[in-house]
Amino acid sequence: MDVEYTGDRVTFRVIGGVVDLYVFAGPNPADVVRQYTELVGRPAMMPYWSFGFHQCRYGYHDVEELESVVAGYANARIPLDVMWTDIDYMDGYKDFTLDPVRFPLDKMQRFVANLHEHGQRYVIILDPGINVNRTYETFIRGMQADVYIKRDGAPYLGVVWPGQVYFPDFENPRAVDFWTNEIIKFRELIPVDGLWIDMNEISNFITSQPAPYSTLDNPPYKINNGGNRRPIIEKTVPATAVHFGNITEYDAHNLYGYLEARATHAALINATGERPFVLSRSTFMGSGKYTAHWTGDNAATWADLAYSIPSILDFGLFGIPMVGADICGFNGDTTEELCRRWIQLGAFYPFARNHASKGTVYHELYRWESVAASSRKVLGLRYRLLPCLYTLMLEAHTTGIPIARPLFFSFPQDTKTYRIDSQFLLGQGIMVSPILRQGATVVTAYFPAGNWFDLFDYSSSVTATGNPVTLAAPFDRPYVHVREGNILAMQGEALTTVAARQTPFQLLVAISRNVNSTGRVFLDDGVDLQVGIRGGQWSLPRFYGLVFPGNQVVIGSLVRNRRYALSQRWIIEQITVLGLEKGRQVKGYRMESIVGQRTTPVFGNLTSFPSQGTFQVVEISGLSQLIGEDFRLELELGQ
Repeated sequence: MDVEYTGDRVTFRVIGGVVDLYVFAGPNPADVVRQYTELVGRPAMMPYWSFGFHQCRYGYHDVEELESVVAGYANARIPLDVMWTDIDYMDGYKDFTLDPVRFPLDKMQRFVANLHEHGQRYVIILDPGINVNRTYETFIRGMQADVYIKRDGAPYLGVVWPGQVYFPDFENPRAVDFWTNEIIKFRELIPVDGLWIDMNEISNFITSQPAPYSTLDNPPYKINNGGNRRPIIEKTVPATAVHFGNITEYDAHNLYGYLEARATHAALINATGERPFVLSRSTFMGSGKYTAHWTGDNAATWADLAYSIPSILDFGLFGIPMVGADICGFNGDTTEELCRRWIQLGAFYPFARNHASKGTVYHELYRWESVAASSRKVLGLRYRLLPCLYTLMLEAHTTGIPIARPLFFSFPQDTKTYRIDSQFLLGQGIMVSPILRQGATVVTAYFPAGNWFDLFDYSSSVTATGNPVTLAAPFDRPYVHVREGNILAMQGEALTTVAARQTPFQLLVAISRNVNSTGRVFLDDGVDLQVGIRGGQWSLPRFYGLVFPGNQVVIGSLVRNRRYALSQRWIIEQITVLGLEKGRQVKGYRMESIVGQRTTPVFGNLTSFPSQGTFQVVEISGLSQLIGEDFRLELELGQ
């Protein structure tokens, strides 16, 4: 089926079958996504650690090279939460094996144990093709359980990385049990923290001959494969192959990645008892219930840097909010400038991973000093925003609304936002405006109505004019602004999410005279399977900010399910207020912590800083306010 949109109509071109059309009436973009994900399934809640920075490469030579990469990040003081390994770790590219020379079991066990000791995680790749090898235990167990896709009454024989393979049939309940058992067995050797399932379209290195007298393998419809019109069975499992229940591959093809993700998600829960992390290349409607996604094998080009933004926004709207692109580019050699600009953007993807192909220039973030310096700055802000990203993940999990959003999502009445795909929002009020052109000295950005404050420089702000704004392009960062009316709960910079979670909170209040300021932060252990259940181990502080006529600003919190936050003894150490006009002197403040009917004074240090524009920066530091307790802060303003 082809679907063509021409601005005033949508055309469906089909060769048969039944078309069921579902209309989601909205009326606004958020309502449409809520309605869609209510049908196909809400996204899975991702573990907290998955919002840290990830590093991978196809072509790491041995475990010593993995260790050197982890050390390179630590020595450069660049955050790294998750180390990945592509198919290089396998013995002959066979799933659930280790190369005995380059990635021997004893060294891999020490490597993963060291990661875990430092609060870091490890993820490996799995491909669906199981090597046909009579000495390969996984293959043998699969044959004994009769779990492979069949053609002409026998397992279908394909070819991928290990050579000849059979493909597990995830329509078959026995295949799900088989897959779970293999994952558990492997984790008993190497306690991996997540799984990356690749090649699951299904990708095949051969094209089988069409079955005689069948129209399924070569119907009157061709796919665009590499720019050529090719049969639908080009480099995949033929359409006449048969799944469990006598379902043809013709009918089940697009579901394979979805079903493998579902099986892998369940297997990790079974193996770990924790919230799973799965990354899948192939997805379908509803895949977000089980997996994150990346945009595939992109290229190290400026065009692919720019194209990553609409790609990520699309998948968020499809119900897969945990999505990212390979930072610095997968295919081809990147450059220092391109890699520097890419991490400036990629640091704000929901899923942030650096990845490269074998034979290309190494581009871990510490390889160039300018990239390293920029990485420390932008990932520093990402790690400070981790509580915000995680809270947006909760919103996606409960409502379907994505983490990264097009500008029109929050500003549907502003028609100038409709075609903008070079900027995006995190949540409703954090806007990322990256530099996407080689050699750029300026960047043009559009700011919807309101005052927007620079998160890298609180003293700098932009007031929307209704027209695009041209800004100088900083060398070492993009523009990241927060809109008036938003309150962000942030924590400190750190090299891992584990360390960042141990730092005090800082509230950033972008006060507004036009709307009440609001924010919230979801707190739990980051891996609990029971997310936000009644009486569970979680807390949800909600923040508000009000400007009263005259000379008073009130900022406060109301905490839901406070017990968990109190048990962790997290404190708010600092409150920064943006949006107060320069001419309004802050004469004083009063702050109280509220427990039931009892109030306790809270003391800190009040400072007001000058800014470049219309507004001042007001900071109250040195606080020890428990985030699990309600508070009320009153600022008294003078003329």
